[in-house]
Amino acid sequence: MNVLLDFVIIAVCIAGLWIGANWVVRSATLIARRVGLSELIIGLTVVAIGTSAPEFAVTVVAAVEGKADISVGNVVGSNIFNLGFILGGLALFKTLKTTKTLVNREGTMLIGTTFLLVFFLRDLTISRLEGIFLLVLLIGYVVFLISQREASEEENPEGEFRWYEIPRLLAGLAALVISGHFLVESAVDLARLFGVSEWVIGVTIVAIGTSTPEIATSGIALLRGKHAMSAGNLIGSDLFNLLGVLGLAAFISPLIVDQDALSSVFVLTGIVILVVLMMRSGRVISRLEGGILIAINVVRWVLDFV
Repeated sequence: MNVLLDFVIIAVCIAGLWIGANWVVRSATLIARRVGLSELIIGLTVVAIGTSAPEFAVTVVAAVEGKADISVGNVVGSNIFNLGFILGGLALFKTLKTTKTLVNREGTMLIGTTFLLVFFLRDLTISRLEGIFLLVLLIGYVVFLISQREASEEENPEGEFRWYEIPRLLAGLAALVISGHFLVESAVDLARLFGVSEWVIGVTIVAIGTSTPEIATSGIALLRGKHAMSAGNLIGSDLFNLLGVLGLAAFISPLIVDQDALSSVFVLTGIVILVVLMMRSGRVISRLEGGILIAINVVRWVLDFV
């Protein structure tokens, strides 16, 4: 009976994610137009932080409970899933256009932050001081982004800004967070029936569950022709996961992980470099490149479970 209930909850949460994603993408683009921010900046900040809320909740709770493997594994696995499966899947569905700013600024920032994570985990620990450093870096990055007034490289969305776009954006983010939370809970319950380790649960099942808002939001954005917001959401979400989520979790409680964590971190580093190189080639991620990213993600899953 509990298994059936978990499946029902997952189905309801998926519906909630798609509804919330529609509201977030439409309202965020109209708000961006109203205040003079580009869709890329909105995707990198408001939308990325909102869709990273499930990772934030799961990672911080796991850190407080002393489950560092789930805490770090969730972030590492989510970032791999975002770039491997979601970005790859979107490109496989429809060639994904990127922008010079996204490639040069955010791509470089993501590579640097990922290498920073590798350095911090050299002793299998992210200390409280290292967590503070990550948080300070995030604050500086967000302040810099908000100070920008870039012209959008995409067509403006249809429609005009109305006062209710702000509460609709907030309602959409709430739907993403709530749906993502209960989806993760049910997914973990099902995974434990198979006796899977905490690290594997964190880097696969929990990571997939907490990435569902990114799937919904980036997918809807791409369908609406918002390429910058679609890709920007994924890159921004990965940056927020590494800097904000891990930073706060480590600040609350130093994170000590299993030796197995290093292999997944190295996989993440390789995928980040590969994605940035793909984005540089003609400023698009082609269907073939999307297929390659998905294949890498599938192989990683198999190796994790084996």
